[in-house]
Amino acid sequence: MYVCSNYSCYFVTPLLDKMIQLKNIAFLLASLLLLTNCAKRGTISGGDKDTIAPRIVSSYPDNFKTNFKGNEIKINFSELIKVKNINKQLIISPPMKKQPIIIPQGSASKFISIKILDTLQDNTTYSFNFGQSITDNNEGNPYSQFKYVFSTGSYLDSLTVVGKVKDAFEQKPDNFVSIMLYDAKTFTDSTVYKETPLYITNTLDSLKVFSLENLKEGTYKMVAMKDISSNNIYNPSIDKIGFLDYTITLPTADLFELELFEEKKAFKADKPSQESNNKLFLGYEGDFKNSKITATYDNKEVPIRITKFPEKNKDSVQIFYPNIKMDSLKISVTNGLYSKTFSSKLKDLKEADTLKIEKKSGSILPFRDAFVIKSKTPIVAIDESKITLRNKDSIAIQFTSKHIEFDEEIVFDFKKEEDEKYTIELLPGAIKDFYDTENDSLKYNFSTQQLSDYGNLKINLSNVKRFPIIIELLDKNEVLYKAISTKETSIYFETIEPKLYTLRIIFDDNANNEWDTGDYLAKKQAEEIIYFPKLIDVRANWDVEQDFILD
Repeated sequence: MYVCSNYSCYFVTPLLDKMIQLKNIAFLLASLLLLTNCAKRGTISGGDKDTIAPRIVSSYPDNFKTNFKGNEIKINFSELIKVKNINKQLIISPPMKKQPIIIPQGSASKFISIKILDTLQDNTTYSFNFGQSITDNNEGNPYSQFKYVFSTGSYLDSLTVVGKVKDAFEQKPDNFVSIMLYDAKTFTDSTVYKETPLYITNTLDSLKVFSLENLKEGTYKMVAMKDISSNNIYNPSIDKIGFLDYTITLPTADLFELELFEEKKAFKADKPSQESNNKLFLGYEGDFKNSKITATYDNKEVPIRITKFPEKNKDSVQIFYPNIKMDSLKISVTNGLYSKTFSSKLKDLKEADTLKIEKKSGSILPFRDAFVIKSKTPIVAIDESKITLRNKDSIAIQFTSKHIEFDEEIVFDFKKEEDEKYTIELLPGAIKDFYDTENDSLKYNFSTQQLSDYGNLKINLSNVKRFPIIIELLDKNEVLYKAISTKETSIYFETIEPKLYTLRIIFDDNANNEWDTGDYLAKKQAEEIIYFPKLIDVRANWDVEQDFILD
């Protein structure tokens, strides 16, 4: 046969033809194998991940424009962007009564359009801080803290105020805290309740510090607010507030600190609701401590007992009334200047609360704790002669008991021994409740551990500015141990559970053994708290000594 190339032809034998075919097949197989190996070694890649934020290519009017007269702004970007969480992230200063229309929101676009609906003030510098709301469409890279600024006058105001916020009670401040400036010449105590500020900024979701920019020279009042309603108006029932009790003058190089607190709510009671055939439930706001509750039926006083609602952190009480036939009760509640009477219709609910005693303490009793039992109904009498406490050798142990009426708890205190087992036994009639019901036989077992299972902590305080102080050890925001000092600077916590503790010091300025919040109208700041900056590690069988400079 003949084989031809582009330039010539030549004759080959059948044997040679066969060899050429085998050679071509071998070449083809080798090529396929090579391609397969290449495919195994790598894949097609789109290149490095995009980490670059969007870039502004133009805006109309230009950023930092003076003599601004329009009502619409357009900002153009180099790539597709998205605007997210604009309602929380965008800060307009001074605030506008009518919020502008901003498009797009949620969908991708190469521009942002701002339609201004409010009437702009003369000779005023406005700033739109977009926070973290602008991101690129593909990777979500934010254009952080972009500001568009313009002035309705012939120049841009350029003064700045900086500072930080903290919480009066918690170790970490809230996020999204608003910092506001008001004109000192027109400011009164009621301004924050009725008027929006001249200037505003926000810490957003990650900052403790703030910067108010593009401000005019002048005198101002500064207020910080955790503005739940986002209306720039103080609502003491839901908002936290912080304030400087002096006027600031711009320009200034000072650094300001504002401490936010939640005001104590004025006392207010809710209408009682019937929970069982002998109990009402009454919710309230504010401090219940000085409240007085009375009940009448057919113009005659009815004996009642008030106890704490068993659920933790529930602002409510239980009102127990006698098992007598009544179709209604008048409940009168007084607390300071507050006074209100409710009429509660009573229904036959078939069920009534009865005496039930439960152990509140665990099976292991810490050395610092007393043994506690709790009653479901109010207790009126305790007969200690019908109560015995014995150790594992059946030897009787002396004890004292105390009835905590509001909590309906009986607290038994005694001298504890290491690694001991105890049994407390209540014979019938040891406890009698409000309904003359007595307990049946009750027996509770519990034990103690060795002292080496606990740790000891000594705290050495220095630079204590004043007394008295409250020293608290916390775990997950719950106070586990507390001490009060009127002059001592070395505080001992012995036989405490091994844990990582948060330590805080409260300056108890009114000496009432508790922390007191602030009062805006009274111009009273919250009592000062200083947290130790680290967790304190107390381990079993350890003696820990910790120095704490109160600075």
